[in-house]
Order: sequence, then C-alpha cells, then structure tokens
Amino acid sequence: MGAALPHVFGVEKSCLLKEALEKASPVPRGREDIKRLLKLHKDRFRSDLQWILFCADLPSLIQEGPQCGLVALWMAGTLLAPPSGTPLESLVQVAKERGYTAQGEMFSVADMGKLAQEVLPCQAELLSGGLGGPNRHRVLQHLVTGHPLLIPYDEDFNHEPCQRKGHKAHWAVSAGVLLGVQSVPSHGYTEDPELAGLFYPVPSVPCQLSCLPEEDSPGAVYLLSKQGKSWHYQLWDYDQVRESNLQLTDFSPSRAADGREYVVPAGGVQAGLCGQALLLRPQDASH
Repeated sequence: MGAALPHVFGVEKSCLLKEALEKASPVPRGREDIKRLLKLHKDRFRSDLQWILFCADLPSLIQEGPQCGLVALWMAGTLLAPPSGTPLESLVQVAKERGYTAQGEMFSVADMGKLAQEVLPCQAELLSGGLGGPNRHRVLQHLVTGHPLLIPYDEDFNHEPCQRKGHKAHWAVSAGVLLGVQSVPSHGYTEDPELAGLFYPVPSVPCQLSCLPEEDSPGAVYLLSKQGKSWHYQLWDYDQVRESNLQLTDFSPSRAADGREYVVPAGGVQAGLCGQALLLRPQDASH
C-alpha cells in the first residue's frame, strides 16, 4: 500500500490548511518515517547499541481546537477497528453527551477509557503510578504486541515532552517502540537493507521479550508517537515521556483566563492526568 495524505478534521473551515494539504507530499508509512528520523538525528542514538523497531502504521489527523486527546483516540482506533476506524465526530459527540468535555478537551484518563470502551470495539486499561517501575515492562510488552498507548504529557514548542507542571498538557498516541540492545537475537529478526544496525521482527516468528532493555539503561528506549499537531511520527526518549507524564499537576493559567468552558475532574489536572496512561487492546485480545 502506498502512503496516504493525512486527514484534517474541519479542513473545509480553513483555506490555509486546505491549500497546504493539497500541496503536501504524502506522509510516509511508519517504518519509512522512523528511518528518516534515524538518519536525520543519528547523533541522538547510542552507537554502542543495535536497534529493534516495532512499528504499527497510524494515520495522521490535524486537530482543530483543544481536541488533542480525542484526535489521539481516533488515531488509536484505526488499529483497534481497521481500516477506517470510528469518525472523530462520533467521539466528540459522545464525549460531550457524557459530560467528559465541553469543546473537545480531555483532562481525565479515566473518562477517556470509558469513552474508548463505549465508542470503539476495545478494551481500555487505565495505568496509574507512572510509566516507570513495574509499569514500564507492561507498557513495552503492550507496544511490542502492536497495541496503542494513549499518554498525557506537557508539550514543548517542537511537540516533544517537556515539564511545565501541566500548563501545556497535551495527548499523544504511541503505536510502537524502538529498543536499543547489546545484541539482536539471531532468530526472528531481519536487518534493514539500508540502515546497518536497525532490525525488524519477522511477523511470523514469536517475539523474544527477553531482549527488552533494563530500566537503568538510559537512551535505549524510544516511543513512536503521534499527536494532533504534526503529520509525522516522533521518537521520544522513554524517560523523558515518563518524567513529563509524572508532573502534570496544574491547570494552565492562560486557559483559566480565556473565558472558555473546560471540563476538569474533581481533584483537577493532577487527579485526572498525572502519572496515568491508557492501554488499548482489541475487544478479543488477551493481556
């Protein structure tokens, strides 16, 4: 299958977006997008490691307004109910009817999980206590299996995770992982013909999870992530994502003063987002 143009929700309302979309090149599929990043930023990645890429292809959707969480859920839904997924309009409508959102914002991982299970054919597991410790292995296993992960974090100017105490709270979906290992198992993996040291699992061979990097191995795990302000994948250092997710405590003062309505759960941003993520699986998948 060839690369497809990204989806843009509400594009008919924006001549500028429409013009940009029509002039844009097709968005590369996941594996090619990651290879582009590895070539472009090769100095970021440890040269003493070999790399294994587990990657599921996600479509792109440019958000309109504060709908980053619902856009991330829509992208994840295409893996849970392919090929077309559930329309974003349906997610927005049900979220408003249930009182989870006023204009598309989602400040509760628990509400996001309830919405996912109602609208998408999926299982939703709320992960609390952060992405480190015992949760780390669960998250990596989940991604290696090919299932999506929804993560709230603080968004920096380049869309990467940062630490702003929740003032830049944003959502992303991860649909794969790049693992740095000392050596790749000889059976079940194939090397990229263009990039030496980059390997892919052979689809018909069960994955050997013993190769997962340990938690005390910095710079060895990168999440393949997409969010609603870019058409491309990004590779985010796992520890950077974990730290950003753990410090979501405050509602943005600029949002509080903008005169708009937002639905924030009891206990605020800290109760709704801090240290939490959402593991999504198809309805018939086993843990």
